[in-house]
Amino acid sequence: MNFMANMLLQEPADAVQAAVDAVNADLGILWIIIAAILVFFMQAGFTLVETGFTSAKNAGNIIMKNFMDLAVGSLMFWVVGYSIMYGGETILGGFMRDPSDLAFFSEDDWHNLFFQTVFCATAATIVSGAVAGRFKFSSYLIISAVLTTFIYPVSGSWLWPFDDQAWLNNLGFIDFAGSTIVHAVGGFAALVAAKLVGPRIGKYGPDGKVNAIPGHNLVLGALGVFILWLGWFGFNGGSQLAFGGDDSIAVGSVIINTNLAAALGGIAALFFTWIKYGKPDISMTLNGALAGLVGITAGCGNVDAFGSVAIGLISGIVVVLSIEFIDKKLKIDDPVGAISVHGVCGFLGTVLVGVFATEGGVLYGGGFGQLGVQFLGSISMIAWAIVATFIVLFIVKKTIGIRVSEKEELEGLDAHEHGTTAYNFEVDE
Repeated sequence: MNFMANMLLQEPADAVQAAVDAVNADLGILWIIIAAILVFFMQAGFTLVETGFTSAKNAGNIIMKNFMDLAVGSLMFWVVGYSIMYGGETILGGFMRDPSDLAFFSEDDWHNLFFQTVFCATAATIVSGAVAGRFKFSSYLIISAVLTTFIYPVSGSWLWPFDDQAWLNNLGFIDFAGSTIVHAVGGFAALVAAKLVGPRIGKYGPDGKVNAIPGHNLVLGALGVFILWLGWFGFNGGSQLAFGGDDSIAVGSVIINTNLAAALGGIAALFFTWIKYGKPDISMTLNGALAGLVGITAGCGNVDAFGSVAIGLISGIVVVLSIEFIDKKLKIDDPVGAISVHGVCGFLGTVLVGVFATEGGVLYGGGFGQLGVQFLGSISMIAWAIVATFIVLFIVKKTIGIRVSEKEELEGLDAHEHGTTAYNFEVDE
């Protein structure tokens, strides 16, 4: 009798648990789709930031590059990139996944394909701002396609499938939402592109003087930062890849950590520039918030609120120093600070996980093992992005070229590359 009673009680309990699991699974898919839509909207944020921080005569060109990053990325990542990143067995000694399953189309994974597609487009878009005002549109389409088809998927395959074939996953590398996989890879690809194309005309004088070329509309830039800040809640929160029960609590924690780091990044840049320049710098403050967002992206699921504050604070100061160093010492022209925001702070944020992670971090008694893994993983991906981008752009430079003519640059890419203008009235540059 007791056995029969237990069976009767067990069956309803199992049915209830199965129903709860099914609801949580559906909630998880819904959350991933909503998060992906937020990340999709970030493309508008990047467009506004880059447009506002650069010359009015190139606004249309910026729009076209960001638009095509999403369009080309959506196509190429679906056809090839997703298989390289998430496909079957690894090949070439674990270098990448077998891409034989082209044009990935599985109804059980459509939501993940969409989520990863918008991440991929973000990595490509980072290059756009760093080469603004002098890069051929046709050549830009080539590097955008290669980034989304091959460069980004290869480095992503080293961790994000989260299986025993991903070598960085086996080492215990942590990059929760992509400080390195997305941002540092895109940021250091941007460094190579900016170096190879050279600075804008008039940026550096013959005597070594650095001339500021201010953007034409800080309002657009600020609106772009607000949109990116909003979209980042999907970028990081969606990377929990589940919702319901404990996962709901984890998503909330990730979103709070993301918001705190952004706030402290902006505050740190504001006060640092106030002390350094005598006035709080607007563009640096905006970039400080973005730096905090990039910095926290690797560890947003592995640090607490105090770690988030620390990472945001550090990132907000470092981005100011990095922008100045790259501009004044390295003489690499980056109109929007993309290399520093995404490349430098992407690397920094990834490494700082080894310091602030509540499990394994240096400050929490974990020793230096995790710190070493974080450094190795980030440097490996950055090195891959630098080498691959250089090879592609060097070939393009020697064949069809990557830079517009002096006349085209001075008169604006909108007129010469697209035969139009973004504004139908006179705009001071």
